[in-house]
Parts: sequence; structure tokens; C-alpha cells
Amino acid sequence: MTQPPPVPPEYPEPTGRPHQPQVPPPPYPQQPAPQTPPGTRPHVPPQYPHVGAQAPRYPQAPQYPDTSAQAPQYPSPPPYPQAAPPPAPDSPLHPHHINTDRGRVHVSGRQRHTDATAFSNLLLHLPNFLCSLVVVGLVSALFGGFGVLVVLAWLASGALVFHRPTESALARHLLRLRYPTPQERAKLEPVWREVTARAGVEGRNYELWVEDSDGLNAVAAAGHIVGVTRFAMNQLPNGELAAVMAHELGHHVGGHAWSSLLGYWYALPGRIAWRVLRAVTGFMFRVSQVFSCFGVLFFGLFVGGLALATISTLYGLPLLLLAVPYALAAVGRRSELRADQHAAALGFAPMLAAVLQKLHHQEQQAAALTAADGGAPVTETPVSKLLSSHPDYYTRLHHLQPYLQPTR
Repeated sequence: MTQPPPVPPEYPEPTGRPHQPQVPPPPYPQQPAPQTPPGTRPHVPPQYPHVGAQAPRYPQAPQYPDTSAQAPQYPSPPPYPQAAPPPAPDSPLHPHHINTDRGRVHVSGRQRHTDATAFSNLLLHLPNFLCSLVVVGLVSALFGGFGVLVVLAWLASGALVFHRPTESALARHLLRLRYPTPQERAKLEPVWREVTARAGVEGRNYELWVEDSDGLNAVAAAGHIVGVTRFAMNQLPNGELAAVMAHELGHHVGGHAWSSLLGYWYALPGRIAWRVLRAVTGFMFRVSQVFSCFGVLFFGLFVGGLALATISTLYGLPLLLLAVPYALAAVGRRSELRADQHAAALGFAPMLAAVLQKLHHQEQQAAALTAADGGAPVTETPVSKLLSSHPDYYTRLHHLQPYLQPTR
């Protein structure tokens, strides 16, 4: 038989306040609904959710990839092509490098000739030669009966231009040249052999010399001397070095070198006499200044009378001496153009144009350094242009254009 559940005991109320029954609070007065005018929709207040109601569920934010993960590897762009360094001057890849491995060489029967430039040079030195002859004649009068031998010895001394020991002394002491070392000779001789082979000239008739200079230059002197600077030998490709040598060979083949030296030699007594006369005249002028204006006037009358007597006696020939330097400079410029044409005809026109450009660049650098150091820039006047023995860069390059144009 089932027992009924136990009933909890009744606990007594706490003493103090008597137990009062709980009365519900009075209801709040209801606000009257607003009267809606006819023809309009009634106002419905918004229904706010209950405080205890569940909040609406918003869509979840998208999941972005973790940035700490490894980024995809994209292929790297191809590297830009780098400019290749220019080849060394002695590299076979240089555009002006030539092959000097030549077998048999054809030598022409005519090795030299005297062209119009050499003949003009000799003709223009004739006034200087006559003045020198007068000076030598006056000096030979001091030797009495042996004076004629002195004049004849001076006239025969011109043959020393073609004397090899005299040429060597001239190259060593006047031109400051030296013999090349075995290493330098091994570098110069193959290039010289190629130049003379193209020209049909026997290269052993000439001597190669070296000048210890950092400038780009070369020289053709006397009858058999071809000199190049150390800079040209070490810094130029062998094709450009060959162009320089071919240019100097053109001076020898055309007779420019020996005619210039011969004219200079026979004009030397007149040049020495002129310098002595200038020194004496300058000394007399300084002495005349001591006697104020009267001494200067007397000196001017004396020198003017002497010059007038000399000109009238020699039928005005001394006046030609004033024009000789300008004419000789013009002939010198023409001989340089002839030597350029000789080198270009042997196939060295592009190399020679590159050498001329380097020479022009060196001149511009020298002018810029002079201006940077505060020096006065060298301005070329019309007189200096007329007295220049070498044409300017643009003139020489203009005369090379027929050889630089491609053949059809």
C-alpha cells in the first residue's frame, strides 16, 4: 500500500509586523487613441521587440585568408639587358682592330715622289734661302780667301738631311725621341708592316721612334723617321695606330718631310740673324729712351732709313718675307690634307676619322681645364688661323667624307 507524500510543516510567521495580504497595483490610465481624420491612414506605433526576446542573427563576416600564409610565387621579370663594356683597344673585337697577319708583300718600284705641296714648300723658302746666303756671305768675308769654301760647305750641308746618323741626332736631341723597347717594337712593327704593305713601300727604309708623351701625336721628320707618342702606341687600337702611321708615311712618300726640313735648314742662318737684329734693336731702343723723346725719334729715323735703303737696294724683295709665314702655313695645311688622303686611300679612313675626333676632344678638354683654372681661354683669331700649320677638325673631316661613304 502506497504511502502519501509527506507534507512540509507549517513554520510560524516572523514576529513584528502582521501578515498583510498582497494587493496588486492599480492599472495605469490608458491614453485615449488619437482621432484619425477621415481619409487618412491611422498612425501605428512601431513594435519594438521585447527585452527578453532573442536578438536577430546578422550574417557572419566573410573569412579572409591569413596574411601570414606564404604569398604565391610569381615569376620574376626578365632582367634588362646591360650595356656591354667597350672592348679594350688591343682586343680583336674592337671595331677598329685590323688583322696584321700578311704573307707576301708587293713592293712598288716607285717609292717616293715630290708632289705639288713639297715643290711649293721649296719655292716659298727661296726668299729665306737668299737672306741666309747673304748672311753666310757676310760671315765668310771674315775668313778672307777661305770664304768661298765656307759658302760651299754651307750649301753642301743640306745633304745631311738624308744622312742616317744626322737624322738620329736630330730625332734624339731636337725632337726628343727615343728608340722603342723590344716590347714596344713587337707592338709597332706588325702595324707598320701592314701599313707599308698596303702602300707598296719597303718598310725597312724607315726607322720607328717613340716619344714619351701622354698626348696623341706622331711625327715624320727628315727622310726616314716615323715617331709616335707613347699614348698613341698604348691607348689606340691597332687600326687607329695604323691610320696615324699611314698619315706620317704620306708625308714621306709625298716629299713633305724632307722638303720642310731642307727649307728650315737653309733658312736657319737668316732666322738667327733676324733674332740677333731684334735683340740689338731692342737694346738700342731701351738706350734711346734714356735720352727722352729725342733719342727715340733719332732711333726711329735711323732704323727707318736703314730699312728703306735695304728695300730699295734689293728691289723690294725683303717685303716678301712678311708674306712668307702665311704662305708656308697654307702649304703646311695642304700637306696635312694630302697625308690624310694618303691614309684614307689605304683603307684607314674610318680609323683616321676616329683619331681626329679624339684629337678634337683633347683640345676641348684642355680648353675646359684652362677655363676652370681661371686662365684666359685661347681664342682663335683670323691671324692665328692663317698662321696655323694644321687644318681644323671640321675641314679635315670634310675632306675625308668621300672615303667614309659606303661603296655601292
